[in-house]
Amino acid sequence: MIVGVLRETEPGERRVALVPEGVKVLVKAGLEVRVESGAGSGASLADAEYEAAGARIESAAALHAAADLLLKVQPPSDAELAVLRSGSTLVALLRPLDDPQRAARLAERGVTAFSLELVPRITRAQAMDVLSSQATVAGYRAVILAAERLPKMFPLLTTAAGTLAAARAFVIGAGVAGLQAIATAKRLGAVVEAYDTRPAVAEQVRSLGAKFVELELQAGAAEDRGGYATAQSEEFYARQRALMGERAARSDVVITTALVPGQRAPLLLDEAGVKGMHAGSVVVDLAAANGGNCACTVPGETVVRHGVTLIGDTNLPSAIPTDASQMFSKNVVTFVRHLVKDGQLHLDLEDEITRGTLVTRGGQLVNDAVKGRLG
Repeated sequence: MIVGVLRETEPGERRVALVPEGVKVLVKAGLEVRVESGAGSGASLADAEYEAAGARIESAAALHAAADLLLKVQPPSDAELAVLRSGSTLVALLRPLDDPQRAARLAERGVTAFSLELVPRITRAQAMDVLSSQATVAGYRAVILAAERLPKMFPLLTTAAGTLAAARAFVIGAGVAGLQAIATAKRLGAVVEAYDTRPAVAEQVRSLGAKFVELELQAGAAEDRGGYATAQSEEFYARQRALMGERAARSDVVITTALVPGQRAPLLLDEAGVKGMHAGSVVVDLAAANGGNCACTVPGETVVRHGVTLIGDTNLPSAIPTDASQMFSKNVVTFVRHLVKDGQLHLDLEDEITRGTLVTRGGQLVNDAVKGRLG
C-alpha cells in the first residue's frame, strides 16, 4: 500500500502530517511512503531527510495518482478536493462538524475519509489524540504571545531600582490547552488563576501551582463522556460573563480556551468585561476559529479595543511547526497502524476508534453526527 504525504496549501500552515521518524515506522510496517516535494519545509524538514528515512519524493499530481492513503494536516481545499481520486483514503483534520458540506463533497468524490478530530477520548486512543497534542502546543504558544504583547514582565523582581509586581494571568478553561497555559505562565513567574465549569479539574489546576477560581454558578452536566466541557444555558453564560468580567479586571493576561466541538464558542467575556480591563492588558482567545470566547475577538487578527490587545490567532500550533508536526505525526502513525493489517487497510467497523473517526465511505456520509449537521 502506498501512503502519500501532501504539502499543506492553506495560507500560514507550516506543519506537516508526517515527519521522517514517522516514515521509518510506516516503512518498517511494510508500507511504501511517498512525500510531496517541500512538504516538510515549513517545519524545517528537508526532502533529503525524508529520503534518508525511506520515503520517495514526488509531485502532488503523482501522489494523487498513485497513493492509496493520503495524509494531511488541514482539510483539503476546493482545488485539492477536485483532484482526489475515487477509491483513495484521506486522513486529516477535516472539521466535519463545523463544515459538513466539505464532508459531503468528499463523499461525492468517492473518498474514504477519516477525521482526526473525532478520535474518541478513550485510554487506548490517547496516542492518536491529535486535538490534545495540538492543544498542548497552542496553550504554550498563547502564553508566549501574551508575554510578548504585555507591556510588563511576568515574574516578580526585586531590584535596586525597585520591586516589580508579578503579572496576573487568568486562564478560562482547564482542558489540555488551559493546563499547558497555566504551567507555562507559572514557569514565567506569573500569578495564575484558572476557572472551569468542571469541578473535577480543580486538583489538576492546583497541582500546577495556580488558584482554582470557584464562581457562584450552578452548572448542568459539566462534562460529556469524552471529557469535553458541555454547553450550558444562556442564563448560565450571562451570569458567568458578569463574574468573568470582575476577574478579568484584576488580570494583566486573560487566556480563553472554552470550546464545544462543532458549536459556536461560548461567549465568556463580553465587551463590558474588556472595557473593565486596564490599558495594556492582553486577551488571547484560543476559541477564535469558532467565533471566540471574547466579544471583541477578531478571528485571525490581533486588534486593540478599549486599550486591551486581543489576539485571535486561529492556528497557534503552526507557529511552532517542528514540535507540533512531530506530535501530530506520532498521532497519525499510531492511527494508521491501527487501520492497517498486513500492509493493507482493514476497516473493522466494530472497533470504536475506526467507526468513530470514519466520515465517508463508498460514496456516502456514514457518520451520524455529521449527517445530523446537514439536516
